[in-house]
Amino acid sequence: MRPESIENIVTDFTIGLAYAMPAIPIWGSYLLTRRQRGGLHKSIRDEAVDAGLTEPPSLHPVVDLDACIGCGACVRACPEGNVLGLIEDKASLIDPTRCIGHGACKAACPADAISLVFGTATRGIDIPLVDPKFETNVPGIYIAGELGGMGLIRNAIEQGRQAIGSIVAATQSDERTDGMLDLVIVGAGPAGISASLAAQQAGLRFETIEQDSLGGTVAHYPRGKIAMTAPVTLPGYGMLNFREVSKEELIGIWTKVVGEAGVPIAYQERVLQITPRSIGFSVETGPRVLHARRILLAIGRRGTPRTLDVPGEDQTKVVYRLIEPEQYVGRSILVVGGGDSAIEAAIALVDVPRTTVTLTHRGEAFDRARKKNRSTLQTLVSSGRIVCRTGTKVLEIREKSVSLSNAGGCDAIPNDDVIVCAGGVLPTQFLQKAGVSVERKFGEM
Repeated sequence: MRPESIENIVTDFTIGLAYAMPAIPIWGSYLLTRRQRGGLHKSIRDEAVDAGLTEPPSLHPVVDLDACIGCGACVRACPEGNVLGLIEDKASLIDPTRCIGHGACKAACPADAISLVFGTATRGIDIPLVDPKFETNVPGIYIAGELGGMGLIRNAIEQGRQAIGSIVAATQSDERTDGMLDLVIVGAGPAGISASLAAQQAGLRFETIEQDSLGGTVAHYPRGKIAMTAPVTLPGYGMLNFREVSKEELIGIWTKVVGEAGVPIAYQERVLQITPRSIGFSVETGPRVLHARRILLAIGRRGTPRTLDVPGEDQTKVVYRLIEPEQYVGRSILVVGGGDSAIEAAIALVDVPRTTVTLTHRGEAFDRARKKNRSTLQTLVSSGRIVCRTGTKVLEIREKSVSLSNAGGCDAIPNDDVIVCAGGVLPTQFLQKAGVSVERKFGEM
């Protein structure tokens, strides 16, 4: 090799090294950060596995590891944070129970490596059978939104509108009967709100019944939670044009729109049973019975809160979710439950001035709660800020006290408020009573 060729090679190498040197710290920092992030994501997944919290509640992503390129776009797109993670440079659902089916991960994936499915290989999810017009196997009963499998708020809103279109087309041949509504809408969540606005526009004689408050499941998201991540159109209102909106903002918009439209919604009223009649259906609630030609079920999959079934539970001091901790200033509170929601409620209450917080659980340990929550609870119990009573059942709720029992006997503690966090009763039995068929999905659409 000629000396000048060697000199050229050395020169090129020197120049290349000079250009590469500034990039070495950048790449080193990137690789270190990626490795640390992978370790964090793995610890979150392992904690969920240790606590047995591995089953998503509804619609959730499944990653095709062969197609995944490990870019992390899905991780960054998820509004919940640390629900998806990168482990060994592949996307993974690391905290399944916190996934609420936004679907932003699927939209963000450039490799089309994510599918949204219901159920898992080990736990099926019951999905009602509906046709393309949203009608079930029972003629006249329709389903839209979360109950039918639409976990995405924007899709539930669209389904509510479309379902009313099908119902309006079916009512054209009806003969109107005095005392009979065209439609009863059950639920005032995203699908129910959209359906109610569309029914109002269409001139249907209808009423919407909601067992809780406007927004359904969305109303009980944690404070500040991102509820929706894409624009959507509300009937009679137009485009809600935002990229991200919090639970509070969304509920505020819905409240304004429903109020201005004068939509007839009966709150704090639960539908107990739907019974077919010779024409239409009777809809039985606690205080009354309505008659309607058609029913639209726009209820959530989480069902009705599970009750304790003890004397005194019907008092107004008993609630089934913690909404605003600040309302309990200076109160003696009993939180009932053994999962994360109960522990998190108790933890949130300790910072409220002059509160006395007691957490009771019929089990001997909080083995279904996250490690972080268990650790925080132990710290607060050790410092005397929370009184924890495991292996204990509620016997009776009185005006100013609660009677409890355990292996050592019975006693009563002073009490102003009771918050029951014992999960929900799925609406499967309610559907079956109405004759609606369901099928079980095991990790499929």
